[in-house]
Amino acid sequence: MPELDAPSTGAPLVALVLFTMVSLGLGVVARWAERGAFLRRYFLGNRSLGPLSVALTAAVMSGGTFLGFPGFVYAFGWVVALWIASYMVAPLTVFGLLGKRIGQLSRRTGAITLPDLLRERFGSPALGVVTSLLIIAFLSVNLIPQFKGGAIILKTSLPTSWIASFSGMLPGPVEDPGYLLGLVIFATTVIAYTAYGGFLAAVWTDVFQSLVMAVGVMILLPLALVAAGGLSAATEAGIAQTDVNYAFGPGAGRAFHPIGLAVSFFFMWAITGIGQPSTLVRLMAFKDSRTLRYAILWVTLYNVVIYVPLILIFVAARGILPELEKPDEAMPALVRRLTNPYVSGLIMAAPYGAVMSTISGFLLVISSGLVRDVYQRFLRPRASEGEIATAGYAGTVGVGVLAALVATRPPDFLQLVIVFSSAGMASAFLIPAAMACFWRRGTAAGAMAAMVAGAATVIGLYAAGIIARNAFGYEPAVGPGSAIAPYYLLGLDPCVWGLGGSLLAGVVGSLLSPRPDPDRVSLLFDLQPRDAPAPASLELHPELSRPPMPPDPAVP
Repeated sequence: MPELDAPSTGAPLVALVLFTMVSLGLGVVARWAERGAFLRRYFLGNRSLGPLSVALTAAVMSGGTFLGFPGFVYAFGWVVALWIASYMVAPLTVFGLLGKRIGQLSRRTGAITLPDLLRERFGSPALGVVTSLLIIAFLSVNLIPQFKGGAIILKTSLPTSWIASFSGMLPGPVEDPGYLLGLVIFATTVIAYTAYGGFLAAVWTDVFQSLVMAVGVMILLPLALVAAGGLSAATEAGIAQTDVNYAFGPGAGRAFHPIGLAVSFFFMWAITGIGQPSTLVRLMAFKDSRTLRYAILWVTLYNVVIYVPLILIFVAARGILPELEKPDEAMPALVRRLTNPYVSGLIMAAPYGAVMSTISGFLLVISSGLVRDVYQRFLRPRASEGEIATAGYAGTVGVGVLAALVATRPPDFLQLVIVFSSAGMASAFLIPAAMACFWRRGTAAGAMAAMVAGAATVIGLYAAGIIARNAFGYEPAVGPGSAIAPYYLLGLDPCVWGLGGSLLAGVVGSLLSPRPDPDRVSLLFDLQPRDAPAPASLELHPELSRPPMPPDPAVP
């Protein structure tokens, strides 16, 4: 099938414009609703999230959910259902294991960011710096496929006349002017509402966009099943176009999901989600323990409503759209085929919203690291509230613009970039976060060793795979296959080795280093009065400071 073209009319654009206007409006309202010190309200929403907000903003829907994941189902068949199956228990692991304890520690330390939390828990500024740098690096990589996803969606909705006019304005020929125009419009929109509204804008739009996503998937499901003639006919079409493994494991055309990767991706989805910085920040912002319990229920139901229909829809897509050139475009191509232009715009608001919500969360996490953990701590420790606010807005805009520029030349199979970034962040941050929460003997040296070892292991295995492919023609026999495929040591994904290496380094590093300060450990692990002081510096946490007691006139 030829590459997906833009529509000849602007009808699909109407729904996306309305959707975007609502998102921008929520950003404005969120800005008006914010109260308190800039850092805590802009990056943490004053720790006021309720259960639905926590659930839907932690559901981690992204460009991978609605573009990369459907592309995998379309290309490799039913086995992708097993690939994502363990994600159904992620709410229990993410919220149930670390949720309450992360919230407690963030309040006791006054932490606003993950680097804040680890710095104050272990009493190590160096650990905070390394945490910030790794977060900025991995999340910046993850932003690229998200911007690609948003640009693809807009490309399929923009009128051909707009694209032709834009192409004529460019200084030279461009391979895909529709994609480039979509990227410009999308990046401008999402950066603007995130920078203006801050954390609450991202949360409120997350909730709105998540509900739109569920509606869009429910509309598309019956349309796809009817058009394909049922799942049986769709599966037979997939077998005819590929091989019998489209209906069985380990995957059509190649061993997408053999036993080793099945084990690996249980860790990837069910375990490593705990270590994502954007998730940990959400866990620092919930209102109370009751909120967390209800959030587990909400996000579990939401994941089932989203992922199970997507599997059925894109198995059916194989019979409706045979031989699609770019699997990442399966979602917009299917919507265009099955619905009239106005309905397609409504349905495409689902992946569009997923990408917008993901980017907004990532931009704020990266910006908070730059402003809070670099600018304020090292460059301007006594910066005024207004100066910090200006730096926060500038950081959000700057990171977004740079990521959009890199996205002008995006990779194929955007889900693979997301998998790399997620594996790297989890291998770097999960073990240190668990040590911070539950191990009194854990030390700054152990946390640093765990972080560096986990990240280095994942990066090393991906680098080995890329180098071996380019230098020796190495092609992994498992996984989806790509120019950025890692080296699957013993058939396992790098996330397994990264987590194992991080755990070993964290335990050994802690046991070989001096015991941590017992007063700091007691303050963070033992029951304390409500007004107990936090170990954080009051200069960097002014919201923790209390006005001095007035002098007692009876005392001379």
